[in-house]
Amino acid sequence: MNFKTSLGIDIGGTKCALSAGECTADSVTIIHREEFPTAGLTWRQTLETFAKRIEQLDRRFDNIGISCGGPLDSRRGVIMSPPNLPGWDNVPAVEFFSDRFNVPVHLQNDANACAYAEWKFGAGRGCRNMVFMTFGTGLGAGIIIDGKLYAGTNDNAGEIGHIRLAPDGPVGYNKAGSAEGFCSGAGMAKLAKIRAKERGIALPDDFSAKDLFKRVDEGDEFCLDVFRESATHLATILAYTIDILNPEVIVLGGVFMRQSERFMREVSPILEREALPLARQVCRIVPAGLSENIGDYAALAVANM
Repeated sequence: MNFKTSLGIDIGGTKCALSAGECTADSVTIIHREEFPTAGLTWRQTLETFAKRIEQLDRRFDNIGISCGGPLDSRRGVIMSPPNLPGWDNVPAVEFFSDRFNVPVHLQNDANACAYAEWKFGAGRGCRNMVFMTFGTGLGAGIIIDGKLYAGTNDNAGEIGHIRLAPDGPVGYNKAGSAEGFCSGAGMAKLAKIRAKERGIALPDDFSAKDLFKRVDEGDEFCLDVFRESATHLATILAYTIDILNPEVIVLGGVFMRQSERFMREVSPILEREALPLARQVCRIVPAGLSENIGDYAALAVANM
């Protein structure tokens, strides 16, 4: 079987990961992975760290894929001021690695990259119309239409986190009451703190979505209320997506992937009421098939787009 040895570069606001994989048209086998923290590094220091680690691999490779939060310009290969990467303004990421290693290099928004990977190798394999939602630190979406990634006119398609769902609420994507504010890991923690303050409940400063679900498991009624509020807003976004795009599959990663059964118990009744019945009947809502490794598969998939 013909395969390429590819390198995947996954750039995140908290950590970065470098992976090597053997890739065919319909499969990826990861043969090496390592990561390092992003905090405290400039964009140039981060890219240099990647370059040095690639050189230390002492391995032949055919191409490189870069997955990074947007906004970015995939055609020019430039990262353009992502909110979770301060100081990363007009970073020529593709040029940096193509000049250094003289192989083809491709760049994609992380949500688009994950969507493409889930469509090729994961929960969306075999379908023609699919939406992937990140539901991690933020909320973004990647869209597959008629078997092709749809990125929009300038790589801004799928930014569902920016949609305002309420006049006020937790801030996500620089907008109070946004979908990202209600339906992301960071957003759920912010929502809990807002509701706790309203009720005179003390929460630790570092309270996280993980802490929220731990308390839900313990039967905490306050945290259960916060979870249900988030799930209700998620159902609204899912209904919008079903009505507008009529996908076969909606794949969700991050927090939803780890709590999918719990979310679906809340979401399903609302969807049955809010989404167009014929569109809802043909749409499956599933957790990411590539699980916690989705970022690695995504970057490797981008290398072979």
